[in-house]
Amino acid sequence: MTPRTAVVIVNYGAVGILEANALRVVAPGDGFVIVVDCFSSTQERERVEEACARHGWIPVLLSENAGFGGGTNAGATVAVQRGAEVIVGLNPDASIDSESLATLAAAAFEDPLALVTPTIVDGTGSVWFRGSDLYLDDGSIAGVSRRAERAGRPRHEWSTGACFAVSGRLWELLGGFDEDYFLYWEDVDLSRRVLDLGGSLRTLAVTAVHDEGQTHPDAVRGRAKSETYYYHNIRNRLLYAVKHGDGEMVERWWRATPRVSWQIVLQGGRAQLRSIAPWRALARGMRDGRRAVVDARSRRQSR
Repeated sequence: MTPRTAVVIVNYGAVGILEANALRVVAPGDGFVIVVDCFSSTQERERVEEACARHGWIPVLLSENAGFGGGTNAGATVAVQRGAEVIVGLNPDASIDSESLATLAAAAFEDPLALVTPTIVDGTGSVWFRGSDLYLDDGSIAGVSRRAERAGRPRHEWSTGACFAVSGRLWELLGGFDEDYFLYWEDVDLSRRVLDLGGSLRTLAVTAVHDEGQTHPDAVRGRAKSETYYYHNIRNRLLYAVKHGDGEMVERWWRATPRVSWQIVLQGGRAQLRSIAPWRALARGMRDGRRAVVDARSRRQSR
């Protein structure tokens, strides 16, 4: 049986990129594509509506920018209402062929407590995602290929939100993404909650392509990451610690914050450091992450 599948794609000011990638998407099982537009401008909204009308996609038009998690949640709600048995989340700068998509959806349907992802490559064909780990001693992240050099350290695996499939049942049990993250780490959080429910994370051999960063208008030539990326990754790492860790873990992650945050910024290379943007993101991310830690301390002390 081929499950009725809804592919949910969240847009924010990037409908040209989204349309080029989504044209390759064929939702299996008499399925459908939902395009969630987080409002960025009247002109962009009109372009989204026109693209949906051209291709038969279902538009979900939000009045504000709800972030990746909030946008996906809005699209998934419509998907479930329309009878979707499997929900596939797909970044607007990602694409997946019909056979791989059908395999992904079938795996999620047959294993309804699994969060299923493909192997993801970038535009050059290099592997971008084949599984990743969160290290619980300091809150750093590394791909599964680096397990040998980090042997013995406590960790849990997590699956990317760039392209994933879940059963409608699992999505409703989870309640979708935690919208407090806005961008980044919502998939780390979702993966943790799947595992907490007794579910599993599966990465299949099928392939999706992700040309990372096309959707960030603040990215500059020669820099691999954007200010948006740095800020939310630095802030949300500490938000995750507050949500899932005890007081000892939160303090341990906070002490490691300068080192881990610097590693996050250096993902874009050293040439970018001539710009103010990464420094600003570093300062803001640490400041706002610290606020989450302080708020958590205050709540514990008031109990």
